[in-house]
Amino acid sequence: MRLFLFDVDGTLVSARGAGRLALAHALAVTYGTAGTIEGYDFRGKTDPRIVLDLMTGAGIPREAIDARLPACFDAYVGELERLLGDGARVQLMPGVADLVRALAARGDALVGLLTGNIEAGARAKLRPTGLLPLFRVGAYGSDDADRRRLPPIARARARAASGHTFAPERVVIIGDTPLDVDCARACGAVAVAVATGQHRAVELAAHAPDLLFEDFADVARAVARLTGGGR
Repeated sequence: MRLFLFDVDGTLVSARGAGRLALAHALAVTYGTAGTIEGYDFRGKTDPRIVLDLMTGAGIPREAIDARLPACFDAYVGELERLLGDGARVQLMPGVADLVRALAARGDALVGLLTGNIEAGARAKLRPTGLLPLFRVGAYGSDDADRRRLPPIARARARAASGHTFAPERVVIIGDTPLDVDCARACGAVAVAVATGQHRAVELAAHAPDLLFEDFADVARAVARLTGGGR
């Protein structure tokens, strides 16, 4: 049995900038500044890491950042849900709906999330897609600011949910950034990169993922490659 863990932004969906706008609002409300958020590279970062980087850069002491973080994320989720509204802003990436459904229907697969989004943010972005119930487990930025520490959390939750123990080589981490590949490498998982985010395939190829896709539009081929033995 394999555990398939999907990133959210750029891999499953695009919220068309809603996350950045919502966080800028929350930072300004909570800390009095959004820092240099317009120039900050969000790709592959966890939400707590983004807040820490931006607010440290704005000169706010670490203790104050940590103390106000829950309030910041409450404001973020509220604004994110307002911006997403009826969900029309959320765009599914090519093929992912059918890919997730195909994997979730298999008896030898468990499908979950591994994302830098806090859990409430990930749920807000995925809720309009109708796919959320198919992700039986997840590890989120709200679990740890260090993305490399998320796979063991996902594996433990997968074991609790399914009764199966997932060795690292039976874990498949799917994302659209070099940091997703790094995360898989750090825990011995199969690294799958897809060029539907802001990194081109040639950029991702330089990080030597085990599998590389332009997109998942060819669902049958994607399922065959993902379930065909890993590396």
